This record gives sequence, C-alpha cells and structure tokens, in this order.
Amino acid sequence: MAEKKVRVGVFGIGRGRMFAQQAAAMDGVELVAICDQREKAMRDFAAQYAGVTTYTEYDRFLEHDMDAVVLANYATEHAPAAIQAMRAGKHVQSENIAVKTMAEAVALVRAVEATGKIYMYAENCCYTNTVQEIRRLYSAGELGEFRYGEGEYVHPVSVDEKIRLSPTWDHWRNWLPATYYCTHAMGPLMYVSRTRPVQVTGFEVPYDFDDPTCTQTPKRSDTASIIMCRMDNGGYAKLLQGHLKCHLNWYRIYGNRGSAETLRHGDSASIRVRKEPWEKGEEEPVERVYRPEFPQFHHLASRTGHGGGDFFVVHEFIRAIRTGEPPYLDVYTGLQMSCVGILAHRSALNNNAPYEVPSFHDPEELKRWENDHLSPDPADPPEARIPASTLGEIEKSPEVRSRFEQRARELRPDCYE
Repeated sequence: MAEKKVRVGVFGIGRGRMFAQQAAAMDGVELVAICDQREKAMRDFAAQYAGVTTYTEYDRFLEHDMDAVVLANYATEHAPAAIQAMRAGKHVQSENIAVKTMAEAVALVRAVEATGKIYMYAENCCYTNTVQEIRRLYSAGELGEFRYGEGEYVHPVSVDEKIRLSPTWDHWRNWLPATYYCTHAMGPLMYVSRTRPVQVTGFEVPYDFDDPTCTQTPKRSDTASIIMCRMDNGGYAKLLQGHLKCHLNWYRIYGNRGSAETLRHGDSASIRVRKEPWEKGEEEPVERVYRPEFPQFHHLASRTGHGGGDFFVVHEFIRAIRTGEPPYLDVYTGLQMSCVGILAHRSALNNNAPYEVPSFHDPEELKRWENDHLSPDPADPPEARIPASTLGEIEKSPEVRSRFEQRARELRPDCYE
C-alpha cells in the first residue's frame, strides 16, 4: 500500500519558489497551496502546477487542508508565522532567519512543545556535499574531537542588486545588523561537530561611507561581522559574515587528530583533509584533496541550488514528518545558531563584552528571556529599539531616498504596484 502523500503549502514565492519546485518534484509529496501578496506573480508561478490553490491572505492559506507549511516569507516575520501555523495544526519549515528577538525564540520553543508539531530550520549550508563529507569523517573519528572551527559567508552585491533584493526603504535587508545572518557560517560547524555555542563575543566592521552599496541605498547596518563562539565542549568557532569584497562560502574544522576544510580557491565542491605524519596511518597520505559525492541522492541533489543543500533541507523535513523523529535542525538547534547573531550584535554594541547563549531546553532560561523584545527593526516600538549599527543611527539624505525609490520602481515594479 502506497504511503499517503505529504501535502505541503509554501508561503512566499521569492525564495519559496525553490521549496515549491522541490515539493512538486519529490516522491510522496504534493504541493497543494501557495500564498503571496503579489497576486499576479503568484498565479503565474502556480500555473505550472496542477491543482495548486493560491491565497493572498495567510489566515485563509492556513485553513487549506495540508500537512505542512514552508515559510519563505519576509525574513523577520518567520517566527510569528511559524507559531500561527503550528497552532493551526501544520508542521513548519522556516527559512532564515528563525527569529528577530529573544522573546520570539522563547515563544517559538513553547509553541513547538505545546503543539507537538515538527519544526525544522532550513539551514541549507549544512547539506552541501563538502559539509556532509566532513561530517562523515568527523563522526567516523578520523579528525578526533572538535577543537576549533571557522565558517565564512561573505556575499557582496552591486548597487542595483542590493536595490533589487531590498526594494523598499525599511526592507529588512536594509537594517538587519551584520551579525544576524550568521547561520550560514555557524550551522555547518555545529552540524559537523555536534557542539553548540554557549558564549559569544561580537565585532562589527563599521558601515562604509566610501562604499556606494551603502551610500546609494537605504542600508543602515554595518559592513560585516566577526563572531567568536565558545562551544559546549570547550572548543571555539570563528564566524565571518557580511558584504566584504570577496564572495565566499568556506569552512574549516580542526580536530585533535586532523583537520578538514572546503577549498577557498578552485573547486568549491572539493575538500582538503590533512593529518600530521605521526597521526596518520602507514598507507594514508598526509594530505588529500578530493571532490566527494553526496552520501545519498547524488543525482537529485546535484541538480539543485546552494551546493545541493536545497534538496536535502526539503528531504529531511519530509522524512521528519513521516517518521515523527525531529530533524537535527529542530527548533532547539535552529535557535541555538540563530540567537548567536542576536547576542553577538549586543556584544558589539557593548564594547565587545561576552554574552552567554541560553539553552532553549531549560525552562528557567526561557523565563529569563521571555520578555526580551529588544530589536533593531524600525517598525518596532521606540522603547524596544537598539541601533542597527555600532556607529549609531545612520542618517540618509532626502536626495538618496528619492534616487533609491526611482531606481527601485524601475528594478522592482512589482513592489510598487
């Protein structure tokens, strides 16, 4: 007897297109509903798939008969949407970022625990062929115990690309602090080592008054950030993320028996593994550089974006729904890596003072943070506001705003209809 299909709806057709395409193509999964405020674009996209219902209102979307919801909506609204979906009886997969505030993190944990629904954080960088291979080496004991790791996610853009990605004045990409988008750097280090951060110290490369991507757009946050994390096994991790001028995704793991890293230059789908001569086996080379295959579903994963990670986040979510077993990237792990960014920004604002990262399994820790609504979002109440930049409030002239809005209307007319 065939398994009942998992019926999935997708909220947001920007980044959500990938999730919709994966769901529609995956065995045992049925794409049944899509929700977006941009009605024409949504209907044009949905026309590719038979039997898909479209909605412009999230409340009505959640009334649809489906098992799971993928949240690819506005990034700083993921947590409230996730809580509402789980209370409506849906399993949830959430894109970056998981939460905007520490209070949202507490509310999200409590919603998962109260409803019993699957929640998965869609950190796709954990599932590239390179990171999965380093995880295999680590779990087999070839690298020893985790001592130090580095993760980098550096993503510069042109002025026009910046405007296309964040086409309104207060779009989240224009004010999100440089530490907040940290899980592409943090996630793979946690995934490989199965350690978690317990203390963070944040540093931010200031807003660049000589960079047109800053000065000709509404951007009011800093250029990049460096985060130092003390992990629960005593090891350390260093994260770099932001808009420095060298596009790069890169990871390195040091164990006490060897090291492994993705390649900075050349083939980004290959890794380098090194052991010292006195640590390796007799027939084992000191250094190996090779391109690993995915441990499973190679042909399917290799056709998807983000190094194959886009396939595996959907696959792992569906597997969790079918088995009832929480995925590795459950609510606790997702929040552990996400809140690194929130607390590292506070550290950067507070002369780089270290901040403890709570355990979201601990009810006492949840109580401590349940009323912490501090936020850099300009839409939030002034009494809860913190600066988006270590330089304080970045002022923009009326001329900059006028030129930006004119160009945004040209590049993204769908946002001004």
